Amino acid sequence: MSRSLIGWKRLARIAHCRKEGGSDSILEKALGKILPGWWPAGRKMSESLVVCDVAEDLVEKLRKFRFRKETNNAAIIMKIDKDKRLVVLDEEHEGISPDELKDELPERQPRFIVYSYKYQHDDGRVSYPLCFIFSSPVGCKPEQQMMYAGSKNKLVQTAELTKVFEIRNTEDLTEEWLCEKLGFFH
Repeated sequence: MSRSLIGWKRLARIAHCRKEGGSDSILEKALGKILPGWWPAGRKMSESLVVCDVAEDLVEKLRKFRFRKETNNAAIIMKIDKDKRLVVLDEEHEGISPDELKDELPERQPRFIVYSYKYQHDDGRVSYPLCFIFSSPVGCKPEQQMMYAGSKNKLVQTAELTKVFEIRNTEDLTEEWLCEKLGFFH
């Protein structure tokens, strides 16, 4: 059995114990064994968990993207620079459908996507919701999954998004899937 898998099983047990009344320090120690140096000394886990910050140039790009005037579908794909512990720009796409977007995503690596989508309502109205999609495919390295999962909330807050979705298989990202998810908001 791989060391990562053992670590994840241990982490799951510890998380369960914490839910039953365990302490943050037990969880901090377990995570420290799996991802050495991931948590700043002297901070408690109960404080907001942020594994990676968002690069300043990406913050500005997301702000501009939020207020874009174009009416086509567009996407910003982001990844984590592991060495710098920063969420950074990976790719930008204009005029991209959900089906084309899924072809741009790696099959075995997580990615964050902010997607501006032209949504046709049942009553004929058109809106342009901004969607945050966390692609965390099955088969990713556990360390990678933890870095992305621990950075997701910070990125969602930074981009000021409310429509937040997750996919575990890139093939799930289809127009039908996205319309179904957006249907809950409209």
